[in-house]
Amino acid sequence: MKFLTHKRRNPPSIIIVSLIDVLIVVLIFLMVTTTFKNQPAVKLTLPESSQSKAGAKDENVPLVVTIEKTGPLYLDKQPVSLDRLTERLVAAVKQKPDLRLAINADKEAPFGLIIKVMDAAKAANIKLVSAFTRSEAAP
Repeated sequence: MKFLTHKRRNPPSIIIVSLIDVLIVVLIFLMVTTTFKNQPAVKLTLPESSQSKAGAKDENVPLVVTIEKTGPLYLDKQPVSLDRLTERLVAAVKQKPDLRLAINADKEAPFGLIIKVMDAAKAANIKLVSAFTRSEAAP
């Protein structure tokens, strides 16, 4: 009986440099072909209005206060308490006397909180306060 003897082979070697090159090319391809979408940090459902207008390009950009359904207030995308809001609005008015304020509130946000934000704007001597809305859907 004749047994076959197997020769011991060296284990196959992987050339790691070329593997890294290929992976970097794939990574670069994925980064270039991916589209990035700027998502808002706060999800809001704006109330509908028949008088809403498209946002106009203006050099006098308003200061934006965002009010969620539940959660903190945001002044220009930074969380702020109601007490600090008045202080920050007063400081902003000192820097820019003709400052405008825009309220970006969720449709289901507490109305009392919206009124408190408007009171803070009045205490800071802001003359023009507006609100973000969306157009009514056609019936």
